[in-house]
Amino acid sequence: MSDKKETYKEAIETLREIVADIEKDELDVDILSDKVKEATRLIKLCKEKLYKVDEEVKKVLEELD
Repeated sequence: MSDKKETYKEAIETLREIVADIEKDELDVDILSDKVKEATRLIKLCKEKLYKVDEEVKKVLEELD
């Protein structure tokens, strides 16, 4: 993977692809394990990004009061 940070949109798209692959039910066990690990990493990344944005929005809204 490059040094470029993944965007939220990229992470969500990759998650959708992983889910589609899993739903096909044709994955080897070893590949399935790797896909689940990658999905877990992406979910954490998305959660962190959403939390950060939520905090930033709250801060901006507080400054408006």
